[in-house]
Amino acid sequence: MLFASLNMLGRPLTFVAGKWRKLVRIAGDPYRPELHYMRGPGPKWQAKHQASRLNRGL
Repeated sequence: MLFASLNMLGRPLTFVAGKWRKLVRIAGDPYRPELHYMRGPGPKWQAKHQASRLNRGL
């Protein structure tokens, strides 16, 4: 009888523990794609291509 009640209690606890692990994994993920989003050529590209535009007379 005691084993059956522990088994019935174990299933919901296992479910909650699984959801908790998933939440912790998602919340602890350090990857944030918005920090890696490139909005265009950077300053080195600009400097390189600005020099070539000046040399061509554009």
